[in-house]
Amino acid sequence: KETQTAGGIILPSDTSKSPNEGEVIAVGPGIKDVSGNLHVPTLKIGDAVLLPEYGGSKIEVDGDEMYLYREDDIIGKFS
Repeated sequence: KETQTAGGIILPSDTSKSPNEGEVIAVGPGIKDVSGNLHVPTLKIGDAVLLPEYGGSKIEVDGDEMYLYREDDIIGKFS
């Protein structure tokens, strides 16, 4: 059941969704700052990560649907 707030915003009944989980399958070389220094990624292939509910760029590779994220968009990494 949906609920409507006093301001008219409709809230879905299921607000208990957890963040998405994913696995890193590729990592780029890093990013350069304004001074030209390269900052290498802290993530590596095979890392299990928490992803934001929204965001990322949806792509298709060999018929598989995947999402691209910047490292600073990743919420966390499982140990």
